[in-house]
Amino acid sequence: TIPGGRIGRADSFKKSRIRDYRPCMWNEFFAEKEDVVVDEHRMFRVYRTKKPEKPGPILLLLHGGGYSALTWAHFCSEVTSMIHCQCLCVDLRGHGDSKVDDEDDLSADTLSQDIGDLITKLYPEEVPQIYVVGHSMGGAIAVHFAHMALVPTLIGITVIDVVEGTAMEALASMQSFLRSRPKYFQSIPNAIEWCIRSGQVRNVDSAKVSMPGQIINCTTNKLATNDLPLPEEVLEEAHHTSMFPNAFSISEDEEVGNAGEEGAESVDFKKPMTTKAATDAAKNYTWRIDLAKSEKYWVGWFSGLSDKFLNLRIPKQLLLASIDGLDRTLTVGQMQGRFQMQVLARCGHAVHEDRPHEVAEVISGYLIRNRFAEAAGEFRCHMPSC
Repeated sequence: TIPGGRIGRADSFKKSRIRDYRPCMWNEFFAEKEDVVVDEHRMFRVYRTKKPEKPGPILLLLHGGGYSALTWAHFCSEVTSMIHCQCLCVDLRGHGDSKVDDEDDLSADTLSQDIGDLITKLYPEEVPQIYVVGHSMGGAIAVHFAHMALVPTLIGITVIDVVEGTAMEALASMQSFLRSRPKYFQSIPNAIEWCIRSGQVRNVDSAKVSMPGQIINCTTNKLATNDLPLPEEVLEEAHHTSMFPNAFSISEDEEVGNAGEEGAESVDFKKPMTTKAATDAAKNYTWRIDLAKSEKYWVGWFSGLSDKFLNLRIPKQLLLASIDGLDRTLTVGQMQGRFQMQVLARCGHAVHEDRPHEVAEVISGYLIRNRFAEAAGEFRCHMPSC
């Protein structure tokens, strides 16, 4: 017989090891959100941080395919504490809470034109200095956007973890990767749990705010962010239910049970659902965008990207998750000193979500060295290194 005191400690230990997948709200990171009507066919959701105390640039942040503007939440909190700037995050066409007549048109030219028209709508009289940052697909669109010279006040660009050579090679396995993802989620916390367990994002705090922007409620067809904050009973249910058990490990409930305290009739015990019942219960949320349908645009996003990037006549920065990500064109360009490159180790593809503080430091330092922004508070500018 296990002494009662030990059960208490074990139960406490078990609970402390259970991760909290409670979703976060947008207003914990941004000062305002706005639905900007560009014309009768297009409306884009934007999120903004507060205006800086001193004059500074607008950081225009473009998310990757399948993500939303909320992917930048933690980065925005970090960068605005380091330099005087304002962040402008946009839900691109077919993503997040943006609504357009033709959501399937995800060509590079269309997405770039959307951004140009949005900026003109937001700043009809005088467009402020804009520094564009893009991740993955958003990085490719940032390069196209800069190449098209749609905004005369564009002062620089940072591209995060997208290189033409490696991107084109990865396209062959993209459909297989998309098929491997679950089509439905039982709840928002379950979706956040999958996001972490699958390795899509390694920072649970980032996943809590970004994942709700990637899925929609199957009943209302609205973005999951519109369901927040969640009722306590939903959070409690999700806290004790996992859709993604690891088949090669013993669950914590089995490892540290309450059998000695309550016997076989534990209050936490639930009768296993049948396959159909489990499937039906899980179909509460699904992906906001079916990325598989955008395949015909993939080559257009990345083809000729390296040359376009190198030929931009503005300061350029490339952030990578691995030094192996460079293709030949960019390797030569980097050796010629045509752009600044920084490699951030110990992170996945969503570099800015996994390590928002470090990414903010690198971009802030680059902006300060180019005299685009002033440091805020005690931030010290570090020299770049690989």
